[in-house]
Amino acid sequence: MSNTEKLAMRTPSLADENFAALVKLFPNAVTETVDENGSVVRAIDKDVLAQEINAHVVEGREERYQFTWPDKRKSILLANAPIAAALRPCREESVDFDTTENLYIEGDNLDVLKLLRETYLNRVKMIYIDPPYNTGKDFVYEDYFAEDTGEFLRRDGQYDEQGNRLTPNLDSNGRFHTDWLNMIYPRLKVARDLLTEDGVIFISIADNNDNSEAHNLRKACDEIFGSSNFLCQAIWDLGTGTQAGHFTRSHEYILVYCKNKTVLPNFDAISDENIVHGALKKISKANPATEITFPVGFPFEGDNAVFTGVLGGSEQEFIISEKMEFKNGKLVAPTTIKAGWGMANQVRDWMAGKETYDSKGQKVVRFYFNKQGILFYEKERGTYNPKSVFSDIANTKNGSSELEALFGAKYFDFPKPVELIKHLILLVSRKDDLILDFFSGSATTAHAIMQLNSEDNARRKFIMVQLPEKTDIAEYPTICEIGKERIRRAGAKIKESIKGLQVDTGFRVLKLDSSNMKDVYYTPEEFLTMAQKQQSLFGFMDNIKEDRTDEDLLFQVMLDLGIPLSARITQNSDVFSVNDNFLIACFKQVDTGLITEIAKKKPYYAVFRDSSFANDSAMVNFEQVFATYSPNTIRMVL
Repeated sequence: MSNTEKLAMRTPSLADENFAALVKLFPNAVTETVDENGSVVRAIDKDVLAQEINAHVVEGREERYQFTWPDKRKSILLANAPIAAALRPCREESVDFDTTENLYIEGDNLDVLKLLRETYLNRVKMIYIDPPYNTGKDFVYEDYFAEDTGEFLRRDGQYDEQGNRLTPNLDSNGRFHTDWLNMIYPRLKVARDLLTEDGVIFISIADNNDNSEAHNLRKACDEIFGSSNFLCQAIWDLGTGTQAGHFTRSHEYILVYCKNKTVLPNFDAISDENIVHGALKKISKANPATEITFPVGFPFEGDNAVFTGVLGGSEQEFIISEKMEFKNGKLVAPTTIKAGWGMANQVRDWMAGKETYDSKGQKVVRFYFNKQGILFYEKERGTYNPKSVFSDIANTKNGSSELEALFGAKYFDFPKPVELIKHLILLVSRKDDLILDFFSGSATTAHAIMQLNSEDNARRKFIMVQLPEKTDIAEYPTICEIGKERIRRAGAKIKESIKGLQVDTGFRVLKLDSSNMKDVYYTPEEFLTMAQKQQSLFGFMDNIKEDRTDEDLLFQVMLDLGIPLSARITQNSDVFSVNDNFLIACFKQVDTGLITEIAKKKPYYAVFRDSSFANDSAMVNFEQVFATYSPNTIRMVL
């Protein structure tokens, strides 16, 4: 069974990957030495490396510019250290589990980010986070810097359901800044890997006390993302303020970094005052007739063409009163039209940009209203340089009132407003981008994405990550419960307002837990000689924990194989099919007949449990069946 592989079931060591990359570049710099315990260990000869890169190597007490704090080295090691953990699906708390492409993950965000890293490497277009500000009253994540790597792995990322890994960071703490930096640095370091090459991260941070971490966060981001990839330290006008010393602090910062500025296009939105969030001015029932002005340079398809614009459909049409003259696809002179509520009571598909012709053979430009009465046109976006001060978008009161409107009570202090997050999303995100928030809180980011998708008929997807921090609210004992319920309620409200338009308001709930494998779980490299591996890959028959379901195993397999956790899953009896037979998995007993049936479907991956084989005959025939019907299928066991 030499063609069958064993799944690793743990995240890779980034330190090992970095060492391997260095070895590939400079093999002559690799050497061996003896550590403090007398063991022979791998090493890099810094003198050889310095010669290869022809640069001065700073060492010892030699002065250099640096940003450091106690435990920085350990926080970097923590970011690179592998973990053995699992994300277990929870159908009963999910919405549209089988069809949604959105994820809500409960657990320590560092462990979750590590689990997501391989699968979502370079896939996330935008990250927004609102981390603890370190005011002296909030909490920071307590990571286990005192443990060595072995102890860290044995811990398996466990914590209790109340999130007791959170500890208060009082300003009397002698490690006040150190603890906060130890918390944020490794999380940002891992999160950077998830961004696309043109991806952008937005980080909210306050500047409202003597111990503000805003300056430390900027330095940390300069180091992780590179100072050359700094875009802006935007100021968000809160609309109100709190007295802090000699000033009333009425703003927060939003740090903006990208992964690679050289490939990041200019922001793409309309700056004209009549354009709101990429859409034309809203028409309301209270004002059923309004004039809409298309400014000079407004882009349409076509070149040196004259268009007649038509608004509406079979029931009612709004004709632009004059012909619109274009040159190089841009409007030459401003054009004003009269438009009414008209099609606002109908939800129409996104039709902008499609070339159609009227009865006279003239090209028609079609506009459609959505349920909210907003008129859309696909080509209305242009290069936009947003102001670094957000003074007219939304304020903290808006965020609180939005949440209270959904729940009928105040359950969360100072949530970010939906309009603020929508504004950030529209700067960088288009139709089907993936957006991550790993300090999800009340899930404003998820709410904003669903709302925006309903307005511009896009298919942006979200991943929310939140530690189940305990609350004192009986109905919602953790912050996660508030976040999930907000998404449910906001999703239901959005669907009600846009009947007929397809918007994904569901989400799959996944919960971080210890590995699905028992403590005796092994890797072939550690426990089997080559001869033993050739003889059998099924030596341990009870390596799965008794409380784990087949679906638990499936999601861990998906992570190991780099398959998105939002992939389509169908189940026929005990057989799972993921993304139309890209992966077929069965963790119950299989005989030669079922193996043959699976092999004939020619999956890219076929995964079984090592104790699945019904008898010796099934084990013996396993490789032969696949060799006959699907020799290119990658066969794996766990």
